[in-house]
Amino acid sequence: MGAKENTKKKSKKDSQLVIRINSAERDRFVDLCDELDSSAAREVRNFIREFLRKHERPD
Repeated sequence: MGAKENTKKKSKKDSQLVIRINSAERDRFVDLCDELDSSAAREVRNFIREFLRKHERPD
């Protein structure tokens, strides 16, 4: 099994997070993500990862 295949298995997305947001803000966010050649989901995942790195305490 190659390294690329290994990475895919590690990052399997198996859960959802449902949030409520103002529709105008959502539309602005999605439009900006499109302009930046990204997706809203990718940017939210990146935000969560960065937030965790910044705020989690080492065990």
